Formats: sequence, C-alpha cells, structure tokens
Amino acid sequence: MNFSATGATQSASTRRSSALTRRSMMGLAAAGLAAAVVAAPAPAQARPTPPANSSGVKARLPEPTGPHEIGTFSTRLVDRSRHDPWVPSQRYRELMVSVWYPAARTSEGDHRLAAYMAPGAAKRWDSMSPHGIPKGAIDFAAMRTHAREGAPVDMSGGRRPVVIYASGANDPRTWGTSAVEELASRGYVVLTIDHTYEAPAVQFPDGSVKDDAPLRKALEEAQPNEMPALLKKVLDVRVADSKFVLDRIDTLPHGLSKVVDARRVGMFGQSAGGIAAAETMYEDRRVKAGIDLDGTLEYNPEPNGTNLMPVARHGLDRPFLLMGRQGSDRTTEPSWREFWSHTTAWKRNLTLRGSMHQTYTDLASLLPQAGVSQKVIEENMGKVAPARAVAAQRAYVVSFFDRWLRGDDDHLLDGPSGRWPEVEFAG
Repeated sequence: MNFSATGATQSASTRRSSALTRRSMMGLAAAGLAAAVVAAPAPAQARPTPPANSSGVKARLPEPTGPHEIGTFSTRLVDRSRHDPWVPSQRYRELMVSVWYPAARTSEGDHRLAAYMAPGAAKRWDSMSPHGIPKGAIDFAAMRTHAREGAPVDMSGGRRPVVIYASGANDPRTWGTSAVEELASRGYVVLTIDHTYEAPAVQFPDGSVKDDAPLRKALEEAQPNEMPALLKKVLDVRVADSKFVLDRIDTLPHGLSKVVDARRVGMFGQSAGGIAAAETMYEDRRVKAGIDLDGTLEYNPEPNGTNLMPVARHGLDRPFLLMGRQGSDRTTEPSWREFWSHTTAWKRNLTLRGSMHQTYTDLASLLPQAGVSQKVIEENMGKVAPARAVAAQRAYVVSFFDRWLRGDDDHLLDGPSGRWPEVEFAG
C-alpha cells in the first residue's frame, strides 16, 4: 500500500509506522500493515451491512488457460489445539480457506460463478484504497471469478497434486486469484488461506467479520527494537496456520479427500506469503517444492542481512524458486544471498524486468481497469506490461510445479527464454 506521512504533528507511533513503509517490512507487504495503522479507516463492526450497489467497475481477471473447468468453495477450519495468538482470550484458532479444483463440466445455470470476495471483506478492502486503486473505483463485491461455486469435482484425473497459496501481509487470500485459477485449470487443487486478525477482513459463514485490529494495535505500540520480534510472531502464526491446513488436506469436503495427493504438496506466495512458503517448507517436510515471490527472509523492517529467518540461515534440501522485482535478486537481497548459499537442492532466481513488489499479485490485472493514469500504474506495479506480467508469472509458476510435483518438465526453467524476454535469470 502506498503511504507517506508528513507534518510535525504525527505521534511517535505514526512516525515509526510511516518510516517502515519506505522500503520493506516482511518483504514490503508489511509496509501495508504499517500504513494500515495510520491510514485505514476504523474497521466495520462484527456484522456489517453488505455494501450498497457500487458505481465502481466490475473488473475481471484474465481467463485461465488450462483445459479444466474450475470449481471453488470456502470453508471454516477450527484449530482447537491452540488459543488464538492475536486474541488469547479466544480458546481456538479459526481460519477461512478457499479451495480451487478441477471441476466436472456442468450447465451454466447449475453453479454460479463465485464471487471474488465476500461482501464484508470487499467493503473493508475497498475502504483501504488498496495499492493505488482509488476507493470505489472497483466493485470488489460484484467481481466474479472464473470458478463455479460448489461445482462437482472432476474425479476422472486420479490423485491430484496440492498447492497452498499465501498472500502478502495485510492482503486478502483472494489477492493471487489469477495465479490460483491458472493452477486449478491445469489440474491442481489449490488452497488459499486468510490469516485471521492479520488479513484486513475475514468474513465467516455466519456473516461475522474479523478485522486486523489486534495486529494494528501491536504495530502502533511496537518500539523500533521490538519490530523483529513482532515480525517473527507474524511469520510464526502464518507457519502454524499453514501446518494446520496441511493437517486437514486429507479431510477436505465435497469429495476432494478422494482426489488430493498429500504426498505431492507445494506452496507459494507473494511477499510475506512467499516468506511463509519458504519457512513452512523448512519446518514441514510435507511441502515438497516452493516459490517465494519477492519476500525477504529476515525479521527486519528493511532488509540488511541481520535477524535472518531459519530458512535463510540453513537453506533447503528441496526445490525452491525465488522470483524478485526489478533490482532485487540473490546478489542484492542479503537474506536471499544467505539462503542461496545454504540451499543444496535445485534452485533458481528469476527477476521480472520492470516489475515492482505488487506486480506479483492481482494488482497487475485490476489496476489498469480502475481508471487511473499510466503514472499511477507505473508507481504501483512498474513499467512491465500488465498482461505480460500476469502471463509470465503464470507460466513460470506452472512450469515449476509441473516439474517438481508432476515430473513434467517443459524446460522453461533451464535458462532465458525468447518467449519471455521480461524474465531474467540470476541463477
């Protein structure tokens, strides 16, 4: 989230928060967390009224290119083995997870296209003017995906590999839907997770909405020397949530338990989501391959090579892909350099030329539809052509997981490709 604070009347916590937005906090996405502390409006009450009809654009994501129809559903998962780490008085941890999967063909009238976001979450997301999208410019509640809500699972393809997607800090689980749909259309079962009390708003089946007030409060109160510990807590919660979702793969409803292959699991994410993918993979051997889309691997507001995460200090022994924005690769990012030197398995480091941090999210598709100027587009997602950015991310993410979860190698990751001149290899 773009944010800069000026004026001599700021509180100490506001000045700390604005300083954190200058470069990177949990790989730049947590700069959005700091911005939310001082820039976002007060959260809605527990049971908000759905937003009125919006005059915003009913934006669309690009269609997935795989051969499969897509189904999706959302489900509430409850971990009763731990208190909620952000609200300790709550004796359990509850999450909302969306599941995307290859679906059997049905008539259009049987299953409607699924909403991009639940109404309460959409209202909150819009109120934040996320990542350069003006408030009200896009009707997030009216947006539809390419997946059909509750469509029957395609049972004809045998056991299917599973991929977990993790969004950036203070972003909703929907913020990588373009990449998620592409994987599902190519035969993967994909799970996306909202990290309750860190995501801007999580709407549960009873209509209640849990906002990010606990994390906002922690950011407001944190002294500079306390930030590494707070960032470590954010990551630890994300990893614990991811492990819990891994525990539930074999019990997914709607027949998916008969389709998923828990022996072939990958994980990827943008920013803090990419960090979580790397650290979860380090701590849990069930994750066989992973991708970090522009997330730094240290507990610092700005990357400087200290307070390295365990995965950066020790590396991985399973395949991993680093994809960075323009100017960020293993030679310039200290934690990536350490990770690279300790990782003994197959690894690659790619850079999308002309990109910025949010280029690896749905912003690449949505911002050009928001009626903003070319200057605003370039300020938020760089100079890479948006359609090419989406297509390149899809191509390399699919190629990676096909290679390591299916044994199907198209050799795209062997070296630079004339099809994708935007993608540079740093190793």
